[in-house]
Amino acid sequence: MLGGGEVIGELEVSWDELLDHGDEPFDLSCPHVRGVQPSITLKVAVVHACDNQNDTLFDSLVDGNIFRDTDAGHAQFATYVTSKNDSHLHDAVQHFQSVLDQCPVSHPDHATALTNLAWARLRGYILNDLQDIDTTTSLFRVALALRPQPHPDHLLSLYNLTEALTWRHNKKSTAADIREAAYLYYELLPLCPEGTYLHSIAAGNNGVDYVIGGCNNFPKDPSDEGIHLRRVILELCPLGHKLRPRALDRFAQAVEARYYQHGSIDDLETSIQHGREAVSLCLQRHASRGTYLNNLALSLMSRFHHQGKLNDLNEAISFYEEALLLCPIGNESRDISLNNIGAALIARFHERGDIDDITRAINFHSEALTLCLPGHPRRDTTLSNLALALKTGYVESHVSEHLDTAIDWYREALQLKRLDDPERSKILHNLSSALCIRFTQTRKNEDIEEAIILCQESLAALSSLHPDRYFSYGRLQEAYLSRYEILHDPADMSLAVENFQLASRHFTQGFPNRITGAYNWTVAAEQHGHGSALEAYSTCFDLLDSHFATRSSTISRREASAAFYDIRSLPVDAASCAIRHDNIRKAVELAEQGRGQQWSLASRLRTPVEDLKSENPTLAHNYLELSKLVSNAAQGSVAITDRAAADRAATEYRRLSMQWEAVVAEIRDLRAFSRFLLPPLYEDLQTAARQGPVIIFIASEYSCGAIIVPTSGDPHHVPLSSVSLADLTTLKDRFARAIRDASQMTPAESRTDLIVLLRIIWNEIMLPIVNVLQHDLKLRYHTRIWLCPTAAFTSIPLHAAHPFRTNPDRSREPCLEDLYICSYTPTLSALVRSRQLMKTRVPPSFVAIGQGQPGAGKGKALLAVDSELELVHKLIPATTQRTIISGDKATRTNALEALQQNTWVHLACHGKQDPAQPYNSHFVMKDADLTLLDIMERDIPHAEFAFLSACHTAVGDEETPDEVIHLAAGLQFSGFKSVIGTLWQVDDSVAKHIVKAFYQSMFESFKKDGGMMDCTKAAWALNRATHAVKTKVPLEQRMVFIHIGV
Repeated sequence: MLGGGEVIGELEVSWDELLDHGDEPFDLSCPHVRGVQPSITLKVAVVHACDNQNDTLFDSLVDGNIFRDTDAGHAQFATYVTSKNDSHLHDAVQHFQSVLDQCPVSHPDHATALTNLAWARLRGYILNDLQDIDTTTSLFRVALALRPQPHPDHLLSLYNLTEALTWRHNKKSTAADIREAAYLYYELLPLCPEGTYLHSIAAGNNGVDYVIGGCNNFPKDPSDEGIHLRRVILELCPLGHKLRPRALDRFAQAVEARYYQHGSIDDLETSIQHGREAVSLCLQRHASRGTYLNNLALSLMSRFHHQGKLNDLNEAISFYEEALLLCPIGNESRDISLNNIGAALIARFHERGDIDDITRAINFHSEALTLCLPGHPRRDTTLSNLALALKTGYVESHVSEHLDTAIDWYREALQLKRLDDPERSKILHNLSSALCIRFTQTRKNEDIEEAIILCQESLAALSSLHPDRYFSYGRLQEAYLSRYEILHDPADMSLAVENFQLASRHFTQGFPNRITGAYNWTVAAEQHGHGSALEAYSTCFDLLDSHFATRSSTISRREASAAFYDIRSLPVDAASCAIRHDNIRKAVELAEQGRGQQWSLASRLRTPVEDLKSENPTLAHNYLELSKLVSNAAQGSVAITDRAAADRAATEYRRLSMQWEAVVAEIRDLRAFSRFLLPPLYEDLQTAARQGPVIIFIASEYSCGAIIVPTSGDPHHVPLSSVSLADLTTLKDRFARAIRDASQMTPAESRTDLIVLLRIIWNEIMLPIVNVLQHDLKLRYHTRIWLCPTAAFTSIPLHAAHPFRTNPDRSREPCLEDLYICSYTPTLSALVRSRQLMKTRVPPSFVAIGQGQPGAGKGKALLAVDSELELVHKLIPATTQRTIISGDKATRTNALEALQQNTWVHLACHGKQDPAQPYNSHFVMKDADLTLLDIMERDIPHAEFAFLSACHTAVGDEETPDEVIHLAAGLQFSGFKSVIGTLWQVDDSVAKHIVKAFYQSMFESFKKDGGMMDCTKAAWALNRATHAVKTKVPLEQRMVFIHIGV
């Protein structure tokens, strides 16, 4: 067999010593080379014996000429390596070529002959004594093909080819060579353990590190092939490798570029994850830290624009600020950092409206422009950024010179941009927007005509999936709408709506921008009376639903909702729109779809699937299991504070959500489940009125009114023509003051202000509704009705409406609660869901939880709590399992366990509403607070009734009133079908009177009912109780308790 490769040492061993080993393998060691001691394992066997020792012993193995030429070639090559005399190289090549000529393809030593010749030629190429590298590379490539795995020389052949490709790249800068070398090293290195000779020569600056460095210098390539190469390079840079930060950054940039092409949020998440690692590996003084900070911040900005997370925006600004500090005056990259932080501040200005942000942005971009004089390669970008800052500032300042200057800067930037520059489209649609704004001021037709042409050019330059097409659609609708408002051509309005539709459907753009665009569509359609208004509202609700579903926790979903301040009135405005279009059924559907979205999203993971289990047990099982995983992932993400860990948790949540959505889609393919978890239709919602009509109160700037959903048939619209949204806002504020004032009065003092306000509610709001209930629906007295207030109505005690008048015969004119048994429901779906859960009942058990002595700083002592608990204990039927938890035992943990283990609960303690973060609203326990979030995370389908003898348990927050986020709603969501809650502060010294009267009424017919505890009687019992205590309890304390649920 021929030797191949370079000569690394000489050994002299006698034949006798070799033959003494027989046919057992043995090792021969060579001198150390490059810190490694090479060795060879031999196995000797006598295959032919002859008397004459001078005859050729190996005639049957190797032809003598081949052996001599190979030996001579190695000798000449070894001399060349030390002498650098090219004549020795040429002699070596001739000998090796002669060997190759004598070893055809079928010859067992053909690959070795190829390798010897190629290696000698490569060394000559490296030392500039030979010029033909292509033939050399081909020889190595053929040799590798002849030595596939598990050939013992496969690894050496891999290495030889990487060497040839590396040196060809070194001298010719051929990108394909360094790329192929990277893939070869990716195969080679895992097979070469550290400490081996091959690993020692493959690793290091002249080996794989050279290849990594070359690939890191490739331009950004977002193609699948380009990103695959980046993954390979990253694999070649394990933890601790000096080139890993650069490889991470380049990979992050490549996948971010693919995000811009295809809009996949997974690419953006991957980019951020790897960008964070790159930054973490670079200490403060690392030369590239500023670059990595800028790149990570850019990815965070992209995610902010896609998802609207303010944490991303603020974190990006902090990274940009650190990067700017690393680029002091005189640094050649300072203009990049100035431009980056300026753009981020403009984005934050749009979110917060802080004029300081836009002022700082203009200053940063102005400084950057002084560093980018004519001829500077980044002048075009800087001009565009400064123009955007000036245009944004103009909206606040209305200084026309700022707008004119912005347009001039945009035009100059456009002239400097190449036609194929991917950033050109942004300048086109931003210039279009500036021209639109000027058109509305000057009404110069040439401005609007140019604006339309620029947007069309921008669209033509972008691929069909590019996220920025959204902005071009948006600017185009802005242009058409601006022209319509001046010239009133219906064709322009139609074109504007068409582009609203295209923008809202452009799925590669993030939800926040699409939601804002859809909302602007609703405003434009309402303002101009366009028939697409209902479509705009539905689109907006669908986008909001999808956006909130991407958030992995309940709190983050609420934050996402609160971020869209302008859309708080969307549900009632949509319902009002449908009413004005004489589509009352649609009004009910839209009001329901837009309200309580937080509860709707959360309840999806707890939807009963009994019918599905009968139809397809496997699918039902998959759905329930995935629902559990998604829910656990959401709960697990709440406590994560580390940003990188939070990103990973969000990615895992999204992965599980996608699997869950796939199963839901599969369920909807079943004929009987085609609307599974879709927004309910009117027919579905009407089941909420099975035991009495549901009255939805609509408080919109466009109209105020009520919709009565009867037990059967079409809904009834009751216009409240004498009431406006402003009137309702004033009314709720007056109520808040009147309640505060009443709390300072003695029980004997007259509640004059409160009486006046309750009379207004009766005359202006409830009387028109009662007239319809009595005359149109023929509703009998003492029938149950459900009130479903929206917007401003949620802060008004509708159930307490009272005429406070005397009839001519001196009889008292009845109030609402004299006529009907009133309950509330946050949404119709909540009532439907509670009724569905009533199908499964377990033996009742009752627990009374009280905490009258909270810890320091948690509120005053409630002296009547213990006596209230004892009272409740006595009033509960003795046949029922009863428990009291109070004092030191009334802790958060014990209270949660009691909620889960009992079907009936009475809570007497401090209740605290958190107006800033309603999910932190809580019951005060001895140790830690029992929060709304704690309650929501429990699924208690067997629970039935809860009496919340605590303050503020049925009041939502001001920011998102239509989400109805309060403690009573949380208990209903967790499984309690019937809940007594409170609208304001409770006086525990008089609350016991209501509590006593309530439980007496609740169980007075317990024996007649067959010893059954029936939670559906709670509304009736509360009605009886408030009537029974009129002489003992002040008006505001009788009104404070309301019933929610079945």
